[in-house]
Amino acid sequence: MKNMLTTISNALCRMTGRNVGAQTVSELLVDLSEYVSVTSPPPAPTVALTQRQPPKPPPVRTRAPAEQLVKNQAETDRPGARVVVSRSFADFTSQASFDIKECELHRLEEGPPLKAELTREQGLQYYRVMQTVRRMELKADQLYKQKIIRGFCHLYDGQEACAVGIESGINPSDHLITAYRAHGYTYTRGIAVKEILAELTGRRGGVAKGKGGSMHMYAPNFYGGNGIVGAQVPLGAGIALACQYKGNNQVCVSLYGDGAANQGQLYEAFNMAALWKLPCIFVCENNKYGMGTSVERASASTDYYKRGDYIPGIRVDGMDVLCVRESTKFAADHCRAGKGPIIMELQTYRYHGHSMSDPGVSYRTRDEIQEVRSKSDPITMLKERMLTNNMASVEEFKEIDIAIRKEVEEAALYATSDPEPPLEELCNHIFSNDAPLEVRGTNPWVTLKSVS
Repeated sequence: MKNMLTTISNALCRMTGRNVGAQTVSELLVDLSEYVSVTSPPPAPTVALTQRQPPKPPPVRTRAPAEQLVKNQAETDRPGARVVVSRSFADFTSQASFDIKECELHRLEEGPPLKAELTREQGLQYYRVMQTVRRMELKADQLYKQKIIRGFCHLYDGQEACAVGIESGINPSDHLITAYRAHGYTYTRGIAVKEILAELTGRRGGVAKGKGGSMHMYAPNFYGGNGIVGAQVPLGAGIALACQYKGNNQVCVSLYGDGAANQGQLYEAFNMAALWKLPCIFVCENNKYGMGTSVERASASTDYYKRGDYIPGIRVDGMDVLCVRESTKFAADHCRAGKGPIIMELQTYRYHGHSMSDPGVSYRTRDEIQEVRSKSDPITMLKERMLTNNMASVEEFKEIDIAIRKEVEEAALYATSDPEPPLEELCNHIFSNDAPLEVRGTNPWVTLKSVS
């Protein structure tokens, strides 16, 4: 027995580095218990029964704080400590170069570059904005089906790379006007999610005070949201004329869909823009269907980037945010150089129907929609690029997603609890910077007051 005690004591001495000289079994047990208490990892914390709050999106930085690294090292140096492997922001690639699809050209000798540079900060920002637009539109779908949103409602999910790519390719001081599928551009031009959803629900806190709805939202240097098919295109040419007249080196992006591409007013605007060399980027968002009619059935020529004839044009992969960004930069440089207008055709796809009254599966199959989602989704494409090139982690994207869901849920709560505008505000803001005036109502005996 004594020999066994000596053997175990010697082994314990080698493991702990301390002098262990147990003479009895009870003394040996005491030494063993002390060794276990020193080397065992701390017990797992008790899981609280309260609901876990989503974390905030992590700030983008290139290196973890030095004191945090020292603290982590000290914790792993103690005997028996549990080693936890964590990655600091210094572990990620800060910048990478990606191949992008070559654009088809019309009346141009060279087009946008075939490679695009992306920093980690840009990638996370593009992902955050596209995912916010996606979640916002899905929430609008839900509120519409609950009959909280009424009237016209055209959703933008699937086309997020167009809005984010265009916005990243121009300056905030540049101008933009679009059709009725305007929620995404309203957000990229700086309006908060809660103001957009409150406008959809017709509340006083909406971006247009609850009086515009889905198709009529505005922001600085953003002119809507226009309900008449194709009507915004000549307005965009007029904005470009103002830029040229003022000599401010700004451009106007005038967007329309493939369904509006056959409107006569487009070609009148094209003609004037080419004659006067206006700094206007005409953008056709070709999502393959004009309402429920495919482009092949509606247009004798589906080469929309060539429709300007005497105006140069490019056809762009509208599902790749980097391709859209580089093409927009190219087009903006073309306009700023005094070369006149240019046409961009963005080949994209909408996941919802034309509007909420259109289920979207009577003229196309569910398999077709699912195939685009699985092969060409703009958010998934960007995410996979960043993960493959070690520019972010899966956990980081999850944290961003959780924060976005929380933001959208809070915005929806605001949009359903904010009061509706009172009747006395119905006629306000008809004119700008005018004295209050009386406005006739539905009959000559009803008068309302308009305040600018």
